[in-house]
Amino acid sequence: MEMQQDTQRTYPEGVTSWVDVEHRDLAAAGEFYGGLFGWTFLEAEAEAEAGGEGTRYLVAQLDGRDVAGLAESADATVPGSGGWNTYVAVDDADRAAARVSAAGGRVVLPPATAGDGGRVALCEDPGGVPFRLRESRNRPGAQLTNAPGTWNFSDLHSADPAGAGGFYTAVFGWELTDAGFGAMIRRPGYGDHLAATVDPGIHERQESAGAPPGFADAIGWLTEAAEDERPGWHVTFAVADRDDTVAAVERLGGTVVATDDTDWTRTAVVRDPQGAAFTASQFAPPAN
Repeated sequence: MEMQQDTQRTYPEGVTSWVDVEHRDLAAAGEFYGGLFGWTFLEAEAEAEAGGEGTRYLVAQLDGRDVAGLAESADATVPGSGGWNTYVAVDDADRAAARVSAAGGRVVLPPATAGDGGRVALCEDPGGVPFRLRESRNRPGAQLTNAPGTWNFSDLHSADPAGAGGFYTAVFGWELTDAGFGAMIRRPGYGDHLAATVDPGIHERQESAGAPPGFADAIGWLTEAAEDERPGWHVTFAVADRDDTVAAVERLGGTVVATDDTDWTRTAVVRDPQGAAFTASQFAPPAN
């Protein structure tokens, strides 16, 4: 994903487009994420997947632009309930759901209207990993990304990366490129879409930075889940300072699971007070 400019951002089919989290205590979730990321919240129509009639859905905003969702859920049996969910944009949710079934996945809840956001379906890949389809209407998806306090990307941690790769490729037309530590997930043509809409200089900028071929089409990574890790889609948010974020997580009642420094990032895996895990990532390229 590339940072949103002033033009409204749209997402072609097969591109991850939205994230939200489901919690029983929506007020407490809002206090945590509002305090951590500076989000404000807009009450939206109840989302069909967030627990049914009578539930609430908050669209989190930063600088007036949609960045994520907080859903009220009273049903702990809903797949993904209590954790961060990743949505993939589709042009037609019914047709996409049919492709999920044909490729060996499972449609847990069929496509249904989700407030003013569009239509959604809850699915599982052949390994049982939950993900969601999103046919957008009035809300195309995240309108600000990669800036501190916003969604950076979602990665798939799979017990069977080869099998998962075949499934998602069949459903969404993804291409996978081996990067040595996992596979780069690419949606062919996405870079051209960005260049034609919100990021006209993406190809030239990435070429000058020495990015690998096709990186403009990248939407995430596919890696093997650790032995002690539950396979799933893992969400990362960008932050300005990893250590300040860690301190804020603890001050707001969350838990720091682990921290790590690489050549390009300083990260922390954390859990919010209700147990939903995510990564906070500070972009920290080499000084030279």
